[in-house]
Amino acid sequence: MTNQTYNFCAGPAALPVPVMQKAQQELLNWRGLGVSVMEVSHRSSEYQELANKAESDLRKLMGIGEEHAVLFMHGGASLQFSSIPMSLLSENKTAEYIENGIWSSKAAQEAARYGKINSIPALQMDDSGIRSLSSPSTWTRSESPVYTHYTPNETIEGIRFPFLPETNGSLIADLSSCILSEKLNMSDFDMIYAGAQKNIGPAGMTIVIVKHELMDKMDFSRVPKVFNYKAQAEQGSMINTPPTYAWYLASLVFEWLLEQGGVEGMEKLAHQRANLLYSYLDSDDFYHNPIAPEYRSLMNVPFILKDESLNDKFLKEARSAGLVGLKGHRSVGGMRASIYNSMPIEGVEALIAFMKEFKQQNG
Repeated sequence: MTNQTYNFCAGPAALPVPVMQKAQQELLNWRGLGVSVMEVSHRSSEYQELANKAESDLRKLMGIGEEHAVLFMHGGASLQFSSIPMSLLSENKTAEYIENGIWSSKAAQEAARYGKINSIPALQMDDSGIRSLSSPSTWTRSESPVYTHYTPNETIEGIRFPFLPETNGSLIADLSSCILSEKLNMSDFDMIYAGAQKNIGPAGMTIVIVKHELMDKMDFSRVPKVFNYKAQAEQGSMINTPPTYAWYLASLVFEWLLEQGGVEGMEKLAHQRANLLYSYLDSDDFYHNPIAPEYRSLMNVPFILKDESLNDKFLKEARSAGLVGLKGHRSVGGMRASIYNSMPIEGVEALIAFMKEFKQQNG
């Protein structure tokens, strides 16, 4: 075993070590100003330069064109569960919500407070407990939805959409747990949002990428000004004081990602990490992954011990071995290894080595 600690927490999640080291170095003296970035006015020329570069780097990483606005907003993805329907729905309009896990269901439940919702149950389980997605041919679709909302990667269940849902409306995606890990065709999406605390930075900020064309269709008459996407776009995401430190750390993550080969490099590593861990899980009946292979997440890998009475012992010994954050979500139990962009291959190798040793001692 190694003395290195690897953090498999689903979120708030690990940040890249070089990013944390740079933040540590700059904590008390940012850009030679003699003060922390946390103490600098967001209206200052220095911070404006940081904000502009962060947006530019994110556009470069994701291939975002001028047809989309890029916003750095307060709160987590759950705030967008309200803001989106508040801006787009009414009693006479319908939105589709494809539900493939807990977070997509929460989004649908919140949206139902603002208008008509067509909830499409896409998560299914067979007799042996294996979870997958149902065929779109079985879904009951809306003829003219304002938008179709889906969650490409469900953090809790470890379910990943291997395809882009078709829609007659605008396509909106919650990418909180998979943003910047796979290449996207941005023209496919009218709106993307992502809480920062998994692949971007610390909790407290959400990235929103939205087409100007979609914003023109929004009704902001009942929306608080800080949730007004168009107003935020016009004022550089600074209607009020933004989450400045989260924005700063996100900017460092974007720089680090570009140094690592961008999203293309991250996608390659994501497949390497996931394939390594799934290959072991499939080869050893002491552990079990309950997701059909074609729908397995690249970011969040749930697994179950054959003897679940060993769960507490597994977690305790894993922590002693420097492997933290492996407890599964309370709603599904078991274990979960979240292997976001910041997780090196060595972390997955260390986890597998521990799992093999644990089986030898307890199998």
